[in-house]
Amino acid sequence: MSWLWSRFVADDGDVRRIALSLPEVTQDADRFMFRVRGKPVAWSWNERIEPKKPRVPRPDVLAVRVANEWDKEALLTIDPDKFFTEPHYDGYPAILVRLPAVDAEELEELVVNAWRCQAPRTLARQFDAVQK
Repeated sequence: MSWLWSRFVADDGDVRRIALSLPEVTQDADRFMFRVRGKPVAWSWNERIEPKKPRVPRPDVLAVRVANEWDKEALLTIDPDKFFTEPHYDGYPAILVRLPAVDAEELEELVVNAWRCQAPRTLARQFDAVQK
């Protein structure tokens, strides 16, 4: 049964596939971060486990850019089992996503919307024209 369930939840391979399919997205060589023209779209969350100790990467949690604080609050309210935040992200338009709680389709919507937040308008318009 676990092999069947794993097909319906997102993982870092889905993140990479989706992000790199978008125009002008690159992955940082030294970390799990995706950018469009230098602006961050999605990245691995680093959790602070012990105070004053380095943060530890969590491959099961993805930080994703959102348009604004209103969108962030809406996602937090809609499904706190999937979306959360921490004080480090207070005042910053990004949401933390528990990858095992989302499927690939939801993940794609989140990453594409994050890309739209950061991509230049002309690039987003070109992307939309091709998608229609």
